[in-house]
Amino acid sequence: MRRLRRLRERLSTRDHSFDGWLLFAALSLILIGWVMVTSASTEVAAGLTGNPWYFSQRHAAFVLVALVAAALTLRSPLAWWRANGPLLLLVSMALLVLVLVVGREINGSKRWLSLPLLPFNLQVSEIAKLCLIVYLAGYLERFLPDVRRQWGAFLRPLMVMGVIAVLLILEPDYGAVVVMMGCAMGMLLLAGAPWGRFALILGGLGLLGFYVAIAEPYRLARLTSFADPWADQFASGYQLTQALIAFGRGHWLGMGLGNSVQKLFYLPEAHTDFVFAVLAEELGLFGAIGVVGLFALLIYRALAVGRRAELAGLAFAAFVSYGIALVIGAQAFINIAVSTGMLPTKGLTLPLLSYGGSSLLVSSMMMALLLRVDIDTRRTLRRASPAARRQTAGRREPRLNGQGVAK
Repeated sequence: MRRLRRLRERLSTRDHSFDGWLLFAALSLILIGWVMVTSASTEVAAGLTGNPWYFSQRHAAFVLVALVAAALTLRSPLAWWRANGPLLLLVSMALLVLVLVVGREINGSKRWLSLPLLPFNLQVSEIAKLCLIVYLAGYLERFLPDVRRQWGAFLRPLMVMGVIAVLLILEPDYGAVVVMMGCAMGMLLLAGAPWGRFALILGGLGLLGFYVAIAEPYRLARLTSFADPWADQFASGYQLTQALIAFGRGHWLGMGLGNSVQKLFYLPEAHTDFVFAVLAEELGLFGAIGVVGLFALLIYRALAVGRRAELAGLAFAAFVSYGIALVIGAQAFINIAVSTGMLPTKGLTLPLLSYGGSSLLVSSMMMALLLRVDIDTRRTLRRASPAARRQTAGRREPRLNGQGVAK
């Protein structure tokens, strides 16, 4: 027990200026993502452009842009995000409308805006995720007691989410709808809203989702192919069966970095939505579990940052951290579940790891915002007296004043 306690103290970041484990998990996933995008895309890039490093070079540019954006986000005070939450939400809604009018259509969906200042097409739904989190955090800080007691205050943010969901469905981008709706519901749940309300709303959403799923033939085909992909393995079940073959080839230790067979024009979107399947084929079960472990570490540390901020009386910072943890966790879970055949196919990237400038940009900004929350929380606790710090560390449930801010 003494050795375990000593090891725990050595690994703790309690006395540091920021959470090193959070930064380690985020940077590790970004670097692994660059390596795997390079490995998964060489043959496809050579066939399409004649340059096997085309996607790797572009992803390196994405990483540089994302790190610059993260550095700027880290320097921005939380007060700026709190004050501009409603404005950011309106901007994201305007972009969602704009993409329906002048957006670039790819594979039957209008999700991207072409901007001359960026080396990639901007996927507006990624921006909307961050803006929604910031808006909801500010709303919950202001109206937390009302959210817990009144149906009206509880439903208002869900009505805002409903407007965003309609705009996303028109693109269509159902994966983003699921992630953002789950984030909104999760933040309300963590705010202490009664369980009974969620049961009623989830029942209604379940019926609506069932109708939407069977309303279009291609959606129904996705569901049936998900249930038995081998029944139509060369049509609707092709992508999933090829991903499962990649997992089967990986075994325990994998085929070795760069030795994937499925990336040789067998598995579509191998460097984007299904990069985890290529990773499992090349690095095996242990490599796949290692990446899942990094995501688990990142999400755990994000929730810990949020809890520490809540106990320190920083309600806005706490809810921002909870929202980011929910979005990253939900998107990572859905992407990995789709790759392994646990869920029907959805066009969602793996945060910090898949090829794609928009996802990497926004995910990196989210990580920087988490670090900003952590740094500010630690500074607040250091300025407090030793007795107040001990009281904060021992509290389990913060008390709230009339505006919903923890005392």
